[in-house]
Amino acid sequence: MPRPRTRALAATLLALLATGCDDAPDAPASAETARSREKLGLMTSLPLYWPLGAGVEEIAAGGAPVPWQRRALEQAYEIEPLDSLAPIPGLTPDAAATDPLAGLTRLAVIQPRGLSPADNVALDAWVRGGGRLLLVLDPALTGEYDLPLGDPRRPADSALIPPVVARWGLAVRFDEAQDSKLVDAVIAGTYLPLVLAGEVAVTDPAAAACTLVAGGSAARCAVGKGQVTLIADAALFEHRELAGEGEIHLRRLVAEVLG
Repeated sequence: MPRPRTRALAATLLALLATGCDDAPDAPASAETARSREKLGLMTSLPLYWPLGAGVEEIAAGGAPVPWQRRALEQAYEIEPLDSLAPIPGLTPDAAATDPLAGLTRLAVIQPRGLSPADNVALDAWVRGGGRLLLVLDPALTGEYDLPLGDPRRPADSALIPPVVARWGLAVRFDEAQDSKLVDAVIAGTYLPLVLAGEVAVTDPAAAACTLVAGGSAARCAVGKGQVTLIADAALFEHRELAGEGEIHLRRLVAEVLG
C-alpha cells in the first residue's frame, strides 16, 4: 500500500481546521474531571510515550522530551507502557510468570507493531473478564515520521489487523481511492477527526454485540463482561492540530470510550 503524501496532507489539514472543527460536538466535562489518575495500559508503535528517535541513554537520563499525547493522557491517567499483553515467564523455572494486564481495567492499543498469538489470547480473555479496550488500527497513517522505512523505531505505517478482531466479529477494510480530506465524526458523544480512515465491518453479528459508529470508521462492542472500541484511524493521536485546544478532543474521547 503506498504511503500517503504526508507533507501535502499536513498543509491540507491545517487549511481545513478552520471550517472542520469549530462545530464539532463536545462531551460533558464531568466524565473527565471526576477521574483521579487511574491506571491506563498503553501499547503502541506511535511516539506517544517516548519521542520519536529517543535513545535509551537519553530516556534513562530523563533528558527525553515528553510527547504532547503523553502529557494530555497523564492529566487523567497513570500510564503503564506495555511491550507484551501475554504473561511473561519468570527468569528461573520456579519463578512465577508476570501478567502485564494484571490490575488493569483500561487498556489502549494504538497502532501496535503486531500482536503475537499469545497476545491475542490474553487480550481476548482480559476483555471478556471485564476490561475496557480502546483499539486503534489505522490502515494508512497520515503523520510524518523522519525515520527510514525498515527502522525499528518507525511507527507501523499500516496496521496489522490482529486475529482477535475477527474473533469479535469485525473486519477492517481500506479504500485507497478515497480523498485525503478531514472528516468530522462523533463517537461516544465527542469529536473524532478522521483522515484516510479505514472502514469497520461487522462480519459475524453473533460473535459480539457491536454497533458501528463514526460513519462506519469505528465500532463499539460488548464482548463478554467487557467493552471494545475499535477505531480505524489514528489521526487524532498523530496531529496535534486535530486534538483541539489543550488536546481536549483526545482527552475527552479516551475518557468517554474507556469509561
